[in-house]
Amino acid sequence: MRRRPGIGGLQTAAAARDQYRLLGENVAKIRTDLMKEQLATFRSQLEDFARKHKNDIRKNPAFRSQFHEMCAKVGVDPLASNKGFWAELLGIGVQIVDICLATRPHNGGLINLQELCHLLRQRRKSDRGVVSEDDCLRAIGKLKVLGSGFEVISVGKRKLVRSVPTELNKDHNEILELAQAQGYVTVEEVERRLSWTSGRAIDALDTLLDEGLAMIDDGHRDGIRRYWFPCVSPISSSIGVDS
Repeated sequence: MRRRPGIGGLQTAAAARDQYRLLGENVAKIRTDLMKEQLATFRSQLEDFARKHKNDIRKNPAFRSQFHEMCAKVGVDPLASNKGFWAELLGIGVQIVDICLATRPHNGGLINLQELCHLLRQRRKSDRGVVSEDDCLRAIGKLKVLGSGFEVISVGKRKLVRSVPTELNKDHNEILELAQAQGYVTVEEVERRLSWTSGRAIDALDTLLDEGLAMIDDGHRDGIRRYWFPCVSPISSSIGVDS
């Protein structure tokens, strides 16, 4: 019959396990400290690289996109910074918020991504850097975490930036997609093109009016009411958003 280990043997085994555990913890800590040191060094080098190539990062959207990817891999977030070197280099989130607020009375908090970029470039015209749609999308992605309704939605072939927590259903999206052709729709057009009843069309359009996303135009000789949608038409481009 095999003998069981005595108390002394059990204590020795427990002590050995504790030593192995401490050794493992020490090795893990050394590795973690080394990785932190390497990341800190790399971040510093990345900032030096950004200073050296500042003009290229500002002027070349493709180069800037690759730079962003490189930053993300080491946990550097230029767009999240609101002060210092990174904000001076790339910060555009605050300006996007300002533009969305300035245009909200006209578009109900829904603006075409292309138009947002156009207005942003006008606002930053003193800056030689070219703002791309990729820059706007990255900045909006950071604003989204604030929980204030900022996000990008797709309607047909267009991307729209939403700055208010408005919920759009399938009917609303179909009307917005239909309005992209002329910037407006009529009840009759919605009924004909979407094969809807008059009640369904009017209900969806009234909801969009209540949300501030549409404007009524009754000034036509044919007497047919137009529902204009600034988020898919160039109306809001005339709005002053200069700082």
